[in-house]
Amino acid sequence: MHGIADARWQDDDQLHLTIRYIGEVDRRMAEDVAAALGHVHAGAITAAVAGVGAFERRGRVDAVWAGLTPHDALAALHRKVDHALVRLGLAPEGRAYLPHITLARVPRIADPQEIERWRAAQAGLASAPFAMEHLILFESTLGSEGARYDTVARWPLG
Repeated sequence: MHGIADARWQDDDQLHLTIRYIGEVDRRMAEDVAAALGHVHAGAITAAVAGVGAFERRGRVDAVWAGLTPHDALAALHRKVDHALVRLGLAPEGRAYLPHITLARVPRIADPQEIERWRAAQAGLASAPFAMEHLILFESTLGSEGARYDTVARWPLG
């Protein structure tokens, strides 16, 4: 899936649903986060890709994404994770949760009309339902090619 010049498309093995962004923490807090997430209980979720969208920052698109349903089940998992992290002393999530998979980072020089053409062409993007079987804690490292995500810990859902 391409169609936006100079966009940095995620490699397939790096695609993921962010339940809660944590940000930079020290090693001790990372260990506490992993321990707390191990106590989050949630059932398995059957999800599906449903449509595309874009995030804007300062009046320009900086990322395009694929949406996920069912929103209610994913939002409930987000609330449980957020609550566990707040109990550790981390700030609560400050924005509404939107379940999505980031597909690409869009450069500042991107043509807004090209982005809109891509969105229109991909508007019907959908997948067959699939099982979300694990909650995974990732460490992200930002490099010249974009973010790289490495698994720190994994827990079964369900």
